[in-house]
Amino acid sequence: MKIFKFGGASINSAERFINTGNIIESYKGEKILIVISALGKTTNALEEIVQMFFKREKENALSHFNKLKEYHTEILRRLTEDSFKDAINQLNEFFTEIEWLLNDNPVRNYDYYYDQIVCCGELMSSSILFHHLNEKKINCTWMDVRDIIRTDNNFRDASIDWNFTENRIKESISPLFNHHDIIITQGFIGSTDENESTTLGREGSDYSAAIFANLLDADSVTIWKDVDAVMSADPKKYPDASIIHALSYSEVIEMAYYGAQVIHPKTIKPLQNKNIPLLVKSFLNKDLEGTIISKNTIKNLPPIIVHKGNQVLIKFKSKDFSFVEDRPVQQLHETFNQVKIKPNLSQHTAISLLCCFDDHPEKINQLASLAENIFNVEVEKNLTLLTIRHYNKEVVDKLTGEAIILLEQKTTETIQLVMR
Repeated sequence: MKIFKFGGASINSAERFINTGNIIESYKGEKILIVISALGKTTNALEEIVQMFFKREKENALSHFNKLKEYHTEILRRLTEDSFKDAINQLNEFFTEIEWLLNDNPVRNYDYYYDQIVCCGELMSSSILFHHLNEKKINCTWMDVRDIIRTDNNFRDASIDWNFTENRIKESISPLFNHHDIIITQGFIGSTDENESTTLGREGSDYSAAIFANLLDADSVTIWKDVDAVMSADPKKYPDASIIHALSYSEVIEMAYYGAQVIHPKTIKPLQNKNIPLLVKSFLNKDLEGTIISKNTIKNLPPIIVHKGNQVLIKFKSKDFSFVEDRPVQQLHETFNQVKIKPNLSQHTAISLLCCFDDHPEKINQLASLAENIFNVEVEKNLTLLTIRHYNKEVVDKLTGEAIILLEQKTTETIQLVMR
């Protein structure tokens, strides 16, 4: 049994859905659980709707959601004919789920509403794929993953209840393979024991695939992407990026830790625990070799570049010039937990702590406000965090150019630079 994960780029149009259906059909006779992301830029659009709703811009939020409804309905119409009525009825259930919430007023925190609204993207896309495959007479079924994956209520970064989830998979997923070749479900989302939707962190569909692989003892996981294989850098930013056909689990964990977008950071451990290989393949040309990620150690890797824009550097400086170690730093990390924000890079001096973060404005503002009770706070935005694995001086000089280096950390394997 295999696990396939299709990301948003693989289903961002009717033509891409047809291509995805053709890939699935080419594995006829095999047992496959398919994890689906939201269409194209749907998650971004839903995030904007959450912001409008939370600002009590109800009409604006509903108007933007109507555009998403039309987008999904039009794709569904092009992919189904005989099953369109059943398909649109299922889509309408998800539409209603969100509209019911948007017509109310926010009384809970932002992260809660984020998860209730954004989860709709995966539900809609997986439903469309299911009905399209049905139209092609492929033996498949659809499952709401919120009935399977149980989490805590740490909205936007929920943790898995592995025991409950394992039992639900054995009870509800495994028996379905006795009657169906293909099971279609959603990535990125789960639910609490009070049936409130949760998400597993941005790009969490990879992690969902790994959870299913681990608990179903799958033969492999394949992540279908719009690149030929894992690259040494984002080819859109670095045209000279090279293909890497084989990587170790540990190397990919390092890449993900530093922010490489190819694999979600939590994905590897569930696979490593059971030695399940992870394949990265192109949905544009399924016959390409792609990349295999396994326990094998790979030598002589090229420099691997992770570029993160939209960064914020915050300097927390002691107000009375006392050392920042021990209690002040402990208080600061407690504040990080309270705000639910993690630094990408941090460095001590005697009387200050420098931290680099992704720029989430609401969290950055809250963090700065709370930290001012303890520190003098300086904030600089619009920065870049550059990480290079297996670096050399030539590569570092080429990539930094005329940039001003504000913060640098390096080991024998990795260098990180915060640049203006």
